[in-house]
Formats: sequence, structure tokens, C-alpha cells
Amino acid sequence: MDFPVIKASGYILVHTPNILKEGGSTQTTTRAKNPDDEYLKKLDDYLRSFEEVVSYAPNQAYIGNILPDELKNIEQPWYEEQNFVEGNRYGDFGEIMPEDEFYVLLKHVDVFDLVKLSSDFISEIEPKVAEHSILKEMEIELGEGEEKSELEALLDKHAEPLYLGETLIGCVKKAHESDVNLNAHTILENLVAKASAVLSLKNMAFKNDLDLADIDYVLECSEEACGDINQRGGGNFAKAIAEMAGCVNANGSDVRSFCAAPAHAVVNAAALVKAGIYDNVVVVAGGSVAKLGMNGKDHIKKEMPVLEDTLGGFAVLISKNDGASPVIRTDIIGRHKVGTGSSPQAVISSLVTDPLDENDLGIKDIDKYSVEMQNPEVTKPAGAGDVPESNYKMIAALGVKRGDLERKELMNFVKEHGMPGFAPTQGHIPSGVPFIGPAAKMMRDGQIEKAMIIGKGSLFLGRMTNLFDGVSFVIEKNSGVKKQESSVSDTEIKNMIAGAMRQMADNLLGETE
Repeated sequence: MDFPVIKASGYILVHTPNILKEGGSTQTTTRAKNPDDEYLKKLDDYLRSFEEVVSYAPNQAYIGNILPDELKNIEQPWYEEQNFVEGNRYGDFGEIMPEDEFYVLLKHVDVFDLVKLSSDFISEIEPKVAEHSILKEMEIELGEGEEKSELEALLDKHAEPLYLGETLIGCVKKAHESDVNLNAHTILENLVAKASAVLSLKNMAFKNDLDLADIDYVLECSEEACGDINQRGGGNFAKAIAEMAGCVNANGSDVRSFCAAPAHAVVNAAALVKAGIYDNVVVVAGGSVAKLGMNGKDHIKKEMPVLEDTLGGFAVLISKNDGASPVIRTDIIGRHKVGTGSSPQAVISSLVTDPLDENDLGIKDIDKYSVEMQNPEVTKPAGAGDVPESNYKMIAALGVKRGDLERKELMNFVKEHGMPGFAPTQGHIPSGVPFIGPAAKMMRDGQIEKAMIIGKGSLFLGRMTNLFDGVSFVIEKNSGVKKQESSVSDTEIKNMIAGAMRQMADNLLGETE
């Protein structure tokens, strides 16, 4: 069977301590309830520097400088200085961007002149923009900027502030006087999702020497929604991102299913390519402002830095089989059906063992499983435990119950077929897809043959259903066999068919005469 392939991927992080302070949902809610809350007073003392973020081992795994399995050999806590790794802000898959550069990108992707930057900031940041491999090619025009008094006047009109430390360097205006869907905070959230998605897409193209004009379709799968009072989540993020990234020949649409959306989007993209509707489909998502500092109070209680200080983003290109890139096995798709139920056993069965059973595969035939890959140093202080490890234990326990594993093999299965969590807790970002890039690299290097990507989502959060959600798919090392391309052009084929039909008509007429 001729399967579509993972042609390329890109992963980015953006260090945004000031957006965390001003826009993260925990901080915003706390400030509204009690502006003098002790947490807010202590927050500055527990924020990391950009250098600390770059040297943090899980972040280096996310952008591709180390493999996730290498985290097993690094002492924890990873956030302590003695356990830092030799970091580079640029990785095989993408980059870690500082907040000042991201403000430039935020301004660039704003097409309604809602982002205002100070003239002093613009003059200071322009040299950095000129040195950045991607930003310098984007023809960014920042203008002359605003005076501080003008920015302060906009804040009085409910604009969202943009800070660097204690310095006000800009703001985001509301887009409508009374529409809550277009207030300044919502516009900030949506522009952040758009800008970080553009950065992911541009990094994917840059790292893989791709021409984004070759992209046919874009599927965006973040957890944000853009619209106005008449259509609150009407969209379309995908086309807005495609426009800014330079995908001039692409159409696009948005996919939503909470954390499970990226896995749904990849399956949809694979189906579009396999059906021959499009040759090159990109799945992309930017980061979530609301998730910044989500567990910050628990981190500070444990006297540790607030680790949810980075936005995440990713982009994956699904294309026709090239005989080399990892294939997406469209015949091995797990799905959480409406009638599946929400017990751990039912969920794992529907997403893992059912699709494997249908294809005569056992759980040990999958070399690596990528589940909800949240960094455990973020989740454990908040009482959520080690999420990836819990998922791997459930898969192994089901294997023991089915007789695929012996009980004594359980923890060894977790170690060999799982990996440490390394993704930021950005909702949709950790849900399976962070391992697509490393899996492709490991397949190229002959380290693994098959990986299963599992996306899960909590649909009940929207108060429309109590149902759970999930979808899974298998990526596999390419066998090197691909569908042969015809050396004859479409026009030549059409002419040959037309000539044959004319000949048949002439023969029939001759017989009639």
C-alpha cells in the first residue's frame, strides 16, 4: 500500500515571562480576585532567565538537540543549574526565541494595526532582527513606533500591556468597542497563537530547505478560537498563518478537539494526501497564553522556578510517498468512539490494542509510544504525577492482562517503549506530536522501526459533553518502495486517450459503412 509520509517537522519554544505575568490565566484570575496576593508578589523572584531556559534539558530535547531518551541519563531536577546541559537556542528541528524578538513577530503578523511598540524598543531590537536567519527574510516593517505617553493612554482604554521586565515597550489594542470576542486580551491570545505557529512553520521550512509555495493545504490545530460576536469560533487561523508564512498556493482550515486536535489533524492530512486531493499538507499549531504559569503557585510553594514560562509550537509536513521519509500507516488508526467509555482500560484498548489487533501486531511490535508527553517536573509539584509514565504503565498493564507481557516485564516495557516527558504543558502541544520529529530521526538512523502517536483530549471542558476523546496513528520506517511516477505528462496521456478514442470511432464508422 502506498502510504503518505512525514516529510519534515519543526518545533519551537518562545520564552515569555512577561506575557506569563500579564496574560496567563492563573495570574489574571489571581490579580482580579486579589491584586495583593502573595503569589503575585513572589512571582518575579521565581522567573527564569533566557539562558536558563536554553540550558534546560527538556527544552533541548523539544527543539532536537538531544533525543528524549537521553533525558534518562541527566540528573534531576533538570531545573537546577548543576544539571543544565550545554544548550544552543537553535536545534535540529527549530529554536527557542526570546521574548523581545517574539514581540517583533507579534507586530509583524498583526494586519489590523492592533499591536503598538515603543519607538525606543524598535530602535533597540532592529539590529537583532537583522541577525536572525528567519526574521531578516520576512520583510518586517516596524514603523517609527509610539511614545510612552501614547502607550499609557491606550492602556487606559483597556489595551493589554507588553513589558520587558519593568519597561513598558508596547501594547495590544482591543479590536472593537463592545465585542468581548475582540477585546484586547483575546486579541493578544490569538495573535500569540498565530505568531508562534508562523515561527514553527518557517523553522520547518528553513531547517529542511523547503519552498512554502509548494504547500497545498494547512490544517491548524491549536486550542484558540477567533471570531466576533456573531461567530465566536468561526476561524480561520490556518489561512491567516499560511498568509504570513508565505504559503501563497495554500488553502486551509482549523481542527479543534482540545488536546487531541493535533493527532486528528495529522490523520486528516494523511487522508487528504492518500486520496490524492493534495500533495503537501501542513499541520501546524502555535502556543497558548492561558497555559503560561498554569501551575506556578505549586512551583513556588516547592521553592522551584515557574517552569511554564514558554509557549510551544510545531509544524509537520505530510506529503506523497518519497521512498525515504517515515510513512503514516493509514491502515492502523486508533479511535475513541462515542460508545467506548472513559475508563483507562477502555481508552487504552481503543487507542492502542484494538488497531494493533486488527493488523496482527502486538504491543511490543511498536518500538516507541508517544502519549501525553508533559514534562513531569511541571506536573508532579501540582499533584498530577508523571503523566507519560502513568500512560506507559497503563499500556503495559493492559499488555499483562492480555498475556502480551509477563508481569515481571511491566517496568522494563515502560523503560524500553516509553520515554521521559519533555514537552511544555501547553494543552494541545504535548499530546503525542512532539515525538514525530525525533521518531523520524531515529528511523533514519536505524534505531527504531515503528512508533505510535497517541492524542487524547478532555471534551467535557467545553460543557457540551462528558465524553473523552482520542485518536492514534502509527508511523513506520519507509521500506524504500514508493509508487512509481509516470514519465509521461498529463497532457500527453490526455492526447493519447483522445487519439485512441478517435481511432476507435473511425474503426466503428468504417465497419458501419
